[in-house]
Amino acid sequence: MRVTRYTPSDQAQWDAFLGASKNGTFLLRRGYMDYHSDRFVDHSVLFHNDKGQLIAVMPANERDGVLQSHGGLTYGGVICDDSMTTPAMLAVFDALLDHLQGSGLRRLMYKTIPHIYHRYPAEEDRYALFRANARLYRRDVLSVIHTDARLPFQKRRARKIAQAQKLGLLVEISQDFAAFWSILEANLLAVHGVKPVHSLEEITLLRGRFPEDIRLHVCKENGVVVAGVVVFNSERVAHVQYISASERGRDIGALDLLFATLIERDYASQAFFDFGISNENEGRELNVGLIEQKEGFGARAVTHDYYEIEIP
Repeated sequence: MRVTRYTPSDQAQWDAFLGASKNGTFLLRRGYMDYHSDRFVDHSVLFHNDKGQLIAVMPANERDGVLQSHGGLTYGGVICDDSMTTPAMLAVFDALLDHLQGSGLRRLMYKTIPHIYHRYPAEEDRYALFRANARLYRRDVLSVIHTDARLPFQKRRARKIAQAQKLGLLVEISQDFAAFWSILEANLLAVHGVKPVHSLEEITLLRGRFPEDIRLHVCKENGVVVAGVVVFNSERVAHVQYISASERGRDIGALDLLFATLIERDYASQAFFDFGISNENEGRELNVGLIEQKEGFGARAVTHDYYEIEIP
């Protein structure tokens, strides 16, 4: 097994492998990963078997002697195609840990990819992590709807949807990220004292690179945006990346109507609708009000696990 560190000359090979993988999404393509390359020291790696064939890649960065897979992405870990077997994954991890030791890195922080994003079973890495005595240090809860077996909306959610429908609110796809970002930034600053992970310029850049995968859906009252949702749409999963509504939008149930439309119409053909997490403090705190809203639409829990391995 040969491990090499990613260089820009590997981009075409990396993206081609991602496209044919069983657990990769557009977030792991270099056009997405590299938008914030100025904030991270990239240490992504490629794995070739003894025949010289590329069998796996892992997006990663290094920081303070630690390899993170990847600190700037929602999920990460080893990406592989359907030729990957459990014994081969054990060899990948052995080679990876040898590479880290040889690079002077003392710890691996590993994000898994939740199974809902897998096109074919791809949890060989979980077993390899267990064999390497990895420690589970974080577990988040995704609120997910299984589209083919959808639960009914909670009565409270249904009432808010009906309220919004009576007002004649319009739900549509929009290109006006600026209008939504002004609502999003104001809410995040007021409630959490933070800014969105992506600036307006960054999300506009990424939307330009991935127009079919990154979509803004808005709810309007008399032509004015009162709520919006940014969806990152992969092959099997529609993932809600950002949610926000103005005070008026919250009062009139704009988000409820917007979510109902996305679930029942715009993403009804997707296997899963993922509201994302409701956790803080590395999964140890749960925002009960937030998760109750998501579960009111019929979402239920899928866990997202994070591991660490100390390098001897």
